[in-house]
Amino acid sequence: MADVKIARVTSVLSEIEYPVDREAAAAAFDDTTLILADGEADLGELIGETGPDSFASADDLTTELHNVVPIEAVGEPGQSDGDA
Repeated sequence: MADVKIARVTSVLSEIEYPVDREAAAAAFDDTTLILADGEADLGELIGETGPDSFASADDLTTELHNVVPIEAVGEPGQSDGDA
């Protein structure tokens, strides 16, 4: 099982080949824990909750993930987690 901060999720999502359908992407990350500002979540489950049936790139998937996590999960506006 891997852990990844939400600020670094795009680099992890880049590890699979695109385009990819939602089910395959969710399965690829079902053992990955996404560390959020207010807790953690299963990355595979979050990908499964996204709207599109497929993703053209890691950036597309990242955008869709940000649409399914609550704003509180990302952190306070204007704050950065720096290199942590």
